[in-house]
Amino acid sequence: MATAQMSEAQPVRVNGREIPEAEIAREMQHHPADSLAVARAHAIEALVLQRLLIEEAERQGIAGADEAEDLGDDPRIAALVERAVQVPQPDEATCRRFYDNNRAKFRSADEYEARHILIACAPDDFEGRDAAKEKALRLIASLQAEPELFGSLAVAYSACPSRNQGGRLGALTRGDTVPEFETYVFSLEEGELCPLPVETRYGVHVIALDRKLIGEMLPYEAVRGHIAQYLRDRSFHTATRQYLMLLAGQARIEGFTIAAADSPLVQ
Repeated sequence: MATAQMSEAQPVRVNGREIPEAEIAREMQHHPADSLAVARAHAIEALVLQRLLIEEAERQGIAGADEAEDLGDDPRIAALVERAVQVPQPDEATCRRFYDNNRAKFRSADEYEARHILIACAPDDFEGRDAAKEKALRLIASLQAEPELFGSLAVAYSACPSRNQGGRLGALTRGDTVPEFETYVFSLEEGELCPLPVETRYGVHVIALDRKLIGEMLPYEAVRGHIAQYLRDRSFHTATRQYLMLLAGQARIEGFTIAAADSPLVQ
């Protein structure tokens, strides 16, 4: 998001035409930020650029809705950008080079199937956490002696709804559970019981890994279309940003200074 400088006491004008405060206030709801000043700056920038685009569309004779209540919805803006911003489709060599340089992005997801017994406990209940860890250690000792008891112990002790499936969580990929849980799960071998209780925000877990499938590289042919679209979108974003800054540089803008090349209109 762009940063900008402005004077709140001074009206904001684009080529002599003032942007009303009511319009700025309406636009601010579309630009949530940590402070009203930042939200106001983003809103003003968006309105300034919208005005510049509409004025340029009018200059080029592009027909559209006159005096639209929301300038951002004016069809002349889309028509102008489509006319003014042309980016080529990336060629095969460019797509292949992006694939080769970003191979980590093109792997199938790691997948695992695990079971757990959750002994629920609030993060700030320190005495409860100690008791939960002691209970988990007793369960782990029982399972080390008799692994086949996992399902029945999950039914008896787990606070997770998965207890009804013997603690089974089903097929999961990275990001489906909290990081500390996944760290332990992916350190296990298939069929292994974690020898330590695992703490998360939800409580203390007893974990066993049933199956683990590490993702593989996707072939270039399977992702070529996605790469081409990504590269074209990136080029379009850059070209649109440059076009907006060109219009801003040619305009007379009072009460506001666009201080960076990025814009909320092209995100």
